[in-house]
Amino acid sequence: MRVFVVHAHPEPKSFSGAMTGVATEALRAAGHEVVVSDLYAMGFNPISDRGNFTTVADPHYYRQTDEEAYAAKRDGFAADIQQEMDKLFWCDTLILQFPLWWVGFPAILKGWVDRVFAAGGRIYGNGRWYDQGIFVGKRAMCSVTLGGPESMVSEDGLNGPIDSLLFPINHGILYFTGFSVVDPFLVYAPARIADDERQKYLARYRETVLGIGSAPTIQYPGLEAYDSNFVLKRA
Repeated sequence: MRVFVVHAHPEPKSFSGAMTGVATEALRAAGHEVVVSDLYAMGFNPISDRGNFTTVADPHYYRQTDEEAYAAKRDGFAADIQQEMDKLFWCDTLILQFPLWWVGFPAILKGWVDRVFAAGGRIYGNGRWYDQGIFVGKRAMCSVTLGGPESMVSEDGLNGPIDSLLFPINHGILYFTGFSVVDPFLVYAPARIADDERQKYLARYRETVLGIGSAPTIQYPGLEAYDSNFVLKRA
């Protein structure tokens, strides 16, 4: 496998950091290729604006999707964006490693998606989306640390079910661009549990990443299941 890990945690000694370290070590030891983008260590710029491009479609009014489409035809993306795009096309498996902050990505990872997942046919667009997306045939998984216990994100939990919280990421970003989405790996309250429990999580994670190429994926309806108004057809 060729695995691309996008790591988004500001503290290298965090449990997220330990997870990326374990994944990288295990995969390489098994003969797989691994590339890591440590966004904080890279100083990745999360702000999406004209700095995304070396080209200009309209100097008078900024509309990001138009600029992305224009740049896609002219290789007009800034170097830091193009490098991340190249990693996406290189890999066959993507892992997003992040803590769940305010029921979503840390800002730096959201900014990475905003800048790198460009429209106009580069990452999506021109009829390429969902099960007809650019990245069909590739796999993706979210590896997530949460601050609270599992009960808080259960079906009847205070924060709502974890599947609902991660739906905008799993379905709206990963599946939207064509990835087959593996069930997320979730770590609950790593700062509040004993070291032996953390070690058990790391051992489980090692096995998970080694088996990611054949792991079950979330089954979402394909485009053919929807009508012209993008509403699910009923039998």
